[in-house]
Amino acid sequence: MSIDPTLLDDLEWRGLIAHSTDLDALREALATGSVRFYVGFDPTAPSLHLGNLVQILTAKRLQDAGHTPYALVGGATGMIGDPKESGERTLNSLDTVKEWVQRVRRQIEPFLSFEGDNAATMVNNYDWTASLSTIDFLRDIGKHFPVNRMLARDVVRTRLDAGISYTEFSYVLLQSMDFLNLYRDHGVVLQFGGSDQWGNLTGGVELIRRAAGGKAHAFATPLVTKADGTKYGKSEGGALWLDPEMLSPYAFYQFWLNVEDEKVGELLRIFTFLSRAEIEELEAQHADKPFLRAGQRALAEHVTTLVHGAEETARIIAASAALFGGGDLSTLSASTLGAALREAGTVVLDGDEELPTVVDLLVATGLAKSKGEARRTVAEGGAYLNNERIEDADRAPADADLIGGTWLVLRRGKKNFAGVEVR
Repeated sequence: MSIDPTLLDDLEWRGLIAHSTDLDALREALATGSVRFYVGFDPTAPSLHLGNLVQILTAKRLQDAGHTPYALVGGATGMIGDPKESGERTLNSLDTVKEWVQRVRRQIEPFLSFEGDNAATMVNNYDWTASLSTIDFLRDIGKHFPVNRMLARDVVRTRLDAGISYTEFSYVLLQSMDFLNLYRDHGVVLQFGGSDQWGNLTGGVELIRRAAGGKAHAFATPLVTKADGTKYGKSEGGALWLDPEMLSPYAFYQFWLNVEDEKVGELLRIFTFLSRAEIEELEAQHADKPFLRAGQRALAEHVTTLVHGAEETARIIAASAALFGGGDLSTLSASTLGAALREAGTVVLDGDEELPTVVDLLVATGLAKSKGEARRTVAEGGAYLNNERIEDADRAPADADLIGGTWLVLRRGKKNFAGVEVR
């Protein structure tokens, strides 16, 4: 195992250091030996999301550079949840959290190596929290937390007027205790997380100093935001889930393919393992000919491959090409085709009834506003059924036209398509 002394430089270039404790001390520690570090994930939903992916990939970067990861899935902290600015969380049952712990673990495991000199370790804070008495918690942990500092946390200040429960107010104690336990039992000296966790991260560093007389490090990654400044997360609208059952791989791919031009460079740095030279070359191509979307295509392919695998990504790329007339629709799997069409928009028809004409279907799917417009589209050669140009506006698809016995693909022009599902 060798240590990459350029790790922190690379993290800084990628924009992954939003805050840190003593940066020079962290740089020295990362350059001189394998640092044991941890990053935590609370199972407050059945899947991880884009914000968590930043932390997973950062953990992989550290492990690839020779450092030793501890991935913590919070069976205890997931029972409470970190305070949200928008209001009190709904508390989930122990059985629900236990199920989500297993789902989250399975999502993290493929990204880390559990073999070798710096093998990853998976831990659950429920193991050291469940048996802890209230008296011991207050004496051994609570006495180290001045209330005025807890009140100074941004999210607490935001929630004070509207009201915050003691449960959520005390979350910082639990997360800090995790760092202390991992420090004492495993020699973990570094924690990182999103910048909205900065108060919790520094709370752990301070607890190690006060309770154990030790020195630890922390850094925070920036929040990845939408164009309007809101973050992608499980508690916000439009969450980008990693679980394919909650967000299809096709929709996941399309998100990256359609990111704003001004975000491409930032997201390539954060979410891919492309080299600096490769990213700068893509940025140059993108600046020269943004309409080719070279940056978005590389981003979509690399991130989807990381999360869903190379085979699924290849199927998605083939589906995207076929839906726009560049391939054979009949070769696509029913699941990939269905996910793509549901993302674009579909109508559902009763399989026991006669199929409508192409004109009616163009209107029903919203590809044409009226039958007159639909007929003009056909007459001008701009209407397609399963990638074949429609010559007869009154043609009704036959059962033989159904792809996989279920789907029809309608397209108007080069870019607008929709699906018809026959059940």
